This record gives sequence, C-alpha cells and structure tokens, in this order.
Amino acid sequence: MNREEAADRLYALPPAEFTAARNRLVKETGDKEIGKLRKPTVLAWAVNQVVRSHPAEIDELLAVGEELRAAWASGDGDALAALGPRRSAAVAAVSRLVLKAASGRLTSTVELEQTLDAAVVDADAAARVRSGRLAGALSYSGFVPTAVPPSAPARRRPAAPDPSARAEAEAAVDRARDRHAEWAGQLASAVAERDEALDAVAEAERALTEARRRASACEQRYDVVRKEEARARRALTDAEQALRRASTGR
Repeated sequence: MNREEAADRLYALPPAEFTAARNRLVKETGDKEIGKLRKPTVLAWAVNQVVRSHPAEIDELLAVGEELRAAWASGDGDALAALGPRRSAAVAAVSRLVLKAASGRLTSTVELEQTLDAAVVDADAAARVRSGRLAGALSYSGFVPTAVPPSAPARRRPAAPDPSARAEAEAAVDRARDRHAEWAGQLASAVAERDEALDAVAEAERALTEARRRASACEQRYDVVRKEEARARRALTDAEQALRRASTGR
C-alpha cells in the first residue's frame, strides 16, 4: 500500500478510528510520513464522506466555481449573473448533505460555509475538497467574485505611482502575512495537540472499561473459588473426623 492509498483509507474512516488505524498503517508500511496525517475534524470528515457518497453534487459545486472564476477573469457579466443562482443551489445542496452526514455534531455552520465558498472561488481549495482528504475547515482570504464584474473606468491619464506609499503598503502586507502564518501555525499545533489529547482520553476510557471488565471477571472467579474452597474445607474436616473414628473404633 502506498501513501496515497493509505490516506484514502484513513480519511474514509470515522474520526474516532483514525488515530489507531493511522498508527497501524505506520507499523505495517514503515512509512513515518503517514503518521503526520492529521485526524479530521467532524466538519472535514463529513465533507470527505459527501465527496465519496455524492460525487455528482460535488462535481456541480466545483464546476460552478470553475465557470465563475473564468467568467470573472474575462469580465463576462452575463455569465456571472447566470451563475449566481447555480452557485447558490450547488452550495445549498452540498451543505444539506454535509449536515446530514455530520448527524448533528456540527456546532456551527460558519466553517462549513467558509469551506464551500473557498472551494468555489479558489482552485487549490477545490482540489483539496475533491481529494476527499480534508483534515480541517478551509477559508479564502482573497477577493470573492460577485455576480457583477467591475465596470470599466473612463479612460484617463493614470496618476504617477507613489514609491513610498507602495513600499509602505508592501511592508504592511508582509507584516500581515507573517502574522497570519504565525497564528495559522499555532492553530494547527493547537488542533493537533487537542486531537492527541482527545485520543489519549479515548484510549484511557477504553483501558478503564477493560480494567473494569477484568475486575468484574476476577470478582466472579473469586466468589466461585471461595465457595469451592469452603466446600473442600468442609470435606476435609469430615474426612479427618471419619479417620479419627476409624482409628479409635468409635
């Protein structure tokens, strides 16, 4: 089994089974990179299930996104206007399927909306959704195309660029990008730590359940052995008394 096949198998599993299955695959394949695959959130797992069980609805959503991006790039207002209702219908259809797959375990639909919007407007996000291997929610921080492209401005002589203003703006963008990357990294680490802690709790609960089962079995065996020992002790006493009577002739 290669890494791609392993990832497909893992992300098809319920989140509660992910970590144990991942650890088994690492041992079976010897591929430590498999161990770096993140356990999916409930939202990501539900989206992955819809990708597998309802490919037609996913294809429609991503096709609308591709057409929308092309229409926006070409400034085709008629196409954008026509795509608006299709986009809404496709997003609504997939949202219903994801919520059904999650079975009430989603505490908020905000991340679901952000994930589907990202899949529509961003080609990379669309590819990640189509893979069926999401580990968490997606978001898109760029410009989101609307149903109407920007109107062409009247021709006029462009203003001379301000080098200092541009440099200041670029520096601000760099600072914002660095800050976002820092917090995104911390968020990913926090999610991983939380998942590992939840896995540890689940493992401890399983161990506790097994220990209680064994303790109950031992208690039952103790009762049986105690009764048998008492019965054997009485039999020994009777046998000793019989021996004494036989020895004394009484």
